[in-house]
Amino acid sequence: MRLLGIAGYSGSGKTTLVTKLIPALTARGIRVSTIKHAHHNFDVDTPGKDSYQHRHAGATEVLISSANRWALMHEHRGDAEPSLDDLVENLSDVDLVLVEGWKFGTHPKLEVHRTTTGKPLLAETDEHVIAIATDAESLPALNRPVLSVDDIPGITDFVIKFMRTGMAQ
Repeated sequence: MRLLGIAGYSGSGKTTLVTKLIPALTARGIRVSTIKHAHHNFDVDTPGKDSYQHRHAGATEVLISSANRWALMHEHRGDAEPSLDDLVENLSDVDLVLVEGWKFGTHPKLEVHRTTTGKPLLAETDEHVIAIATDAESLPALNRPVLSVDDIPGITDFVIKFMRTGMAQ
């Protein structure tokens, strides 16, 4: 199972890229899962529902299942946030896990960079950035592939090559 981060600052288009890459990769027979890092207190459960009541009553994990899907919610209950590696261990085996967020992790990352954010390139200080998808006309020489953020077929080709070889170039 390969892991590839889709990293960048807020507003750079990470989610947009991920949601375009998933169907492009699955159309080529690649089984994809995703992990999304949330920086804020978030909730996926609806107040008043049984699962919400179970969780708020103190359950560490609540698994909800139906004929169409199942979901597992795990409350840290004061424990430290798990590492990315710990979270990946909870996933079913697939060909590729796209990780949105964790921009400072040590896993390989495709940086999404938009000039309108006014933010610096992660690749300037992060050796784990293996390529940059950008709308910029030119970037400093960083010895990494630079892809057009709008070239989904090209980015898909890059990701598949990375999956097969582990190499960025």
